[in-house]
Amino acid sequence: MKYEVEQKYPAPEAAATEERLRKVAGDFADAVEQVDRYFAHPARDFGQTDEALRIRRVGEKNYVTYKGPKLDAKTKTRREIELPLASGESAAEDFTELLTALGFRRVAEVRKRRRTARFEREGFQVEAALDDVDKLGAFVELELAADEENLDAARDCLAALAAELKLENPERRSYLELLLERVV
Repeated sequence: MKYEVEQKYPAPEAAATEERLRKVAGDFADAVEQVDRYFAHPARDFGQTDEALRIRRVGEKNYVTYKGPKLDAKTKTRREIELPLASGESAAEDFTELLTALGFRRVAEVRKRRRTARFEREGFQVEAALDDVDKLGAFVELELAADEENLDAARDCLAALAAELKLENPERRSYLELLLERVV
């Protein structure tokens, strides 16, 4: 089973952070807009179980993603299952309608502009993302995938990379959690 090992950091000085990242990761891809629609389960509280279900739109592409509970207190290590859906707005709407018919309800939408770079580090394929999140600001996410037997090494890899990049104040809450806290 693969796990997503991720750590996110606020980037109040986005330009300086980007320059440090470029030295490690190289050039970043052009920005893409991601729109994430999150859903509440009809029979359990994802806020209590620390799970998430979303439909992500990236341009015309759509994905449905389940994120399991976080497995540790420092990183956002969790099981992630992501499947492609048909492309286009109507496909996203149709899948939303299917979820609604099953009793799920829309919770919120998170919009961000993301630029990514991929590089190898300590045997892992790392993705660094520079995110500009509507209503929340700039963040850096470091992410990689690991098997269960490599989770400690993956966490250590991200911690060392974050220290090298001078990233501080790790944020374990998701963008959805941060956004919902601002609304309350």
